[in-house]
Amino acid sequence: MTTYGILLFDTAQELDFTGPWEVFTTSSELRGGEDDVLLVAEHSAPVRCSQGMRVLPDHPLGDHPPLDVVLVPGGSGAREVEPHNERVTGWLTDTAARATWVVGVCTGTFLLHAAGPARSRRVATHWQYEQALEDRGDVTVVRDARYVVDGNLLTSQGVSAGIDSALWLVGRLHGREHARAVRRALQYDPAPPYLADEPLPPPVTDRETEHRPR
Repeated sequence: MTTYGILLFDTAQELDFTGPWEVFTTSSELRGGEDDVLLVAEHSAPVRCSQGMRVLPDHPLGDHPPLDVVLVPGGSGAREVEPHNERVTGWLTDTAARATWVVGVCTGTFLLHAAGPARSRRVATHWQYEQALEDRGDVTVVRDARYVVDGNLLTSQGVSAGIDSALWLVGRLHGREHARAVRRALQYDPAPPYLADEPLPPPVTDRETEHRPR
């Protein structure tokens, strides 16, 4: 059994967590409902997200089952608040220390940096905020990887990249064929219109990290 916990906060970017939510819940369905996917927030009241969606958390901080995976979405509440809410960062520090995997989507990496798990690590974040994150120090931002794995820390570029990283994670936890089955169930086969005809950058490799090029 895998228990996923997704941290919510005001102005969290919707697709940063709803994309992985779909991946994790679909993975659980294909595993016979064996896994739990929980939404966790500072309070039990609805959270108003970046584009106006209101979401009701399942659990407040400090009142939830042990989490195997903790995921932090991006949004202005993750990247622009300084200093960050000490109750949230303290919870994240403690929870990440006990989790098997720590995941940051988009600018959720900023919150992971503030709480500690992203410090002295190689990470990804939204392309608009790469320099701002690097300027905070004690972090290496990989600019040409859709997602980055450094130890048990998985971080991704903006918004839709969180779906890719979530699929990678369920494949790591439950096997590649299972991840392929999840992708097929979601009919996740991106073919966006209006693509610029630009060459792909070469992949980044490192013996201690794993990257996927854009």
